[in-house]
Amino acid sequence: MGKLIAKIRQWHDRFFGLVSYLQSPFLLFVRLYWGWQLAQSGWGKLHHLSNVAEYFGTLGLPMPAQMAVFIACIEFFGGIFLALGLASRVTGLVLTVNLIMAYIIGDREALLSFFSDPDKFMAAAPFIFLFVSLIVLIFGAGKISVDAALDFFFGSEKVKQANSVPV
Repeated sequence: MGKLIAKIRQWHDRFFGLVSYLQSPFLLFVRLYWGWQLAQSGWGKLHHLSNVAEYFGTLGLPMPAQMAVFIACIEFFGGIFLALGLASRVTGLVLTVNLIMAYIIGDREALLSFFSDPDKFMAAAPFIFLFVSLIVLIFGAGKISVDAALDFFFGSEKVKQANSVPV
């Protein structure tokens, strides 16, 4: 029985050791795809600022024109930074706060249905961007990113260890 358990443990360790090699490519895919989508959303807002400002005005936001520029820039540049993996945890934090506010201000009904109707919460526009931002905030950009390259060339050993993704 002990040999069987040891063999199962060996298979387990080998399998998940191999699977862990997919972590950075997965994070790269998520960052590239959703970063690009977010940058496109911000770009669209930048080119239709009057519509965005008008919408923000209907939500009762102060200074809707300035807020429209601010939010459009957060989405556009945040999407680019996310895709590149540049300042990824700071970008993830800024985007997370922005998207939580999008739920609170623009889609409160979906936010309040988090427990009662999770499908409504997940169908809301900010959901996937919030989810991706949280992934990058929590796990970092991975080894295939500008952050990893900068850490490799310019970071101290402590910074390299803190930002590395365990394999």
